[in-house]
Amino acid sequence: MNSVVIGSGFGGIAAALRLKAKGHKVTLIEKHSDLGGRARVFKKNGFTYDGGPTVITAPYLINELFELFKKNPKDYIELSPLKIWYQFVFEDSSKFNYSGDETDMKKQIEEINKDDVEGYEKLVNFTKKIFDKGFTELAAVPFDKPSIMIKQLPALLKLKSYKSVYSLVSSYIKNEKLRRILSMHPLLVGGNPFTTTSIYGLILYLEKKWGIHYSMGGTGNIIKGFEKLMNEVGIEIIKGHEITKIISNTKKVTGVQLDDESIIEANNIICNADPPAVYEKMFNGNNDNSLMFKWKKNRMEYSMGLFVYYFGTKKTFNDIEHHTIKFGNKYKEHLDDIFENKKLNNDISYYLHRPSATDKSMAPPNQDCFYVLVPVPNNQSKINWSDEGEKMKNLVIDKMEKDLMPNLRENIVEDFYLTPDYFEKDLNTKYGSGFSIQPKFSQSAYFRFHNKSEIYDGLYFVGAGTHPGAGVPGVLSSAKIIDKIL
Repeated sequence: MNSVVIGSGFGGIAAALRLKAKGHKVTLIEKHSDLGGRARVFKKNGFTYDGGPTVITAPYLINELFELFKKNPKDYIELSPLKIWYQFVFEDSSKFNYSGDETDMKKQIEEINKDDVEGYEKLVNFTKKIFDKGFTELAAVPFDKPSIMIKQLPALLKLKSYKSVYSLVSSYIKNEKLRRILSMHPLLVGGNPFTTTSIYGLILYLEKKWGIHYSMGGTGNIIKGFEKLMNEVGIEIIKGHEITKIISNTKKVTGVQLDDESIIEANNIICNADPPAVYEKMFNGNNDNSLMFKWKKNRMEYSMGLFVYYFGTKKTFNDIEHHTIKFGNKYKEHLDDIFENKKLNNDISYYLHRPSATDKSMAPPNQDCFYVLVPVPNNQSKINWSDEGEKMKNLVIDKMEKDLMPNLRENIVEDFYLTPDYFEKDLNTKYGSGFSIQPKFSQSAYFRFHNKSEIYDGLYFVGAGTHPGAGVPGVLSSAKIIDKIL
């Protein structure tokens, strides 16, 4: 069985390994000169910057890919649990250290609003129920038939999946600061907490079950470990070549054409590329889609875009935690501007990653390494990032100087940034979205792009745009679905 995997993000690599373990002849094709997709690595002047995912949860999903081949994951990667998972910082400079230490969590909650301690306990218990159903039972189930979705609807309704994550949290928690802290998880997978189905409340419990880990040497070292494994087990890896066309014979895919005009024949093609980009660009207009599929594709709503500013400093900022989330003054209004109004807003919230807090190898001696991620509108906004990029960079530096890091600007020695244009042009995501389609109920499970193509035999999808969704556990689970249906 000849299988071609397009794209080398976590989902593509996991699919390649799972198919190889089943005895397929596997070729993995990556347009860039390095593997990783969103998890690429940028190295500049002694600083190592992870391109994308930095919060590692459910590490067993990574480990089991090595174990498929009777390998010890520790011979390839080193995952280190973090003590403080996130430090939340508010506009009034108050801080909250979010961790797996339940005694400390309840103590901090009590200091903010003692009436919310009981609500917090009830919320965690409820998210465990969502987790048991949505992750343990359904994350690796292919939702390719309406009957599968219909069968699950009573349970999903019982778990209040019609509510948003923010609404679910608010039914247990009264304090606004705590509501923000406990409802922010959809933003990690491209969703608005005010519109994302409460099914994604399971992330809160998923973190508690396995903790949050950091890959020593950066997330890129996981990709490096996978590449070593793929070479050992005989997966052919082609880098620096883009697929220009998926070749099909009526409704059956038969191979791919590369940018050098060469053709690779295949029984199965597994796309780690964004589904809308595949359907719109890789069949050279030969899409005889059904009206139903066209309607589904056209009604999709896409996740926010990301402005990511990478920088190194000549001094260390030792009071900055590994993961910091800074909330602006406004919350819902800011998210409305990003997701609905598609416009920029100066009252930003942001996520600051400081890997050198845990791993000194990421920066030169006595220096510090960071990236700051700001949710912004996707490219449906028509924002001209050639003009707005520098303005956003300066706004972010100003905010960080005021909020967290005095005299930051004069200490920056290395920097660059990525905008939604990078996601659209380099990663081929529709509208430059950071996480493909939004995780709303109407775009979950059966309503997402299917893991087994609705249009072509032999075409499959893994990654953020298909079931179960974005985030490292989600895309790794999508490869488990391919394992089941192929």
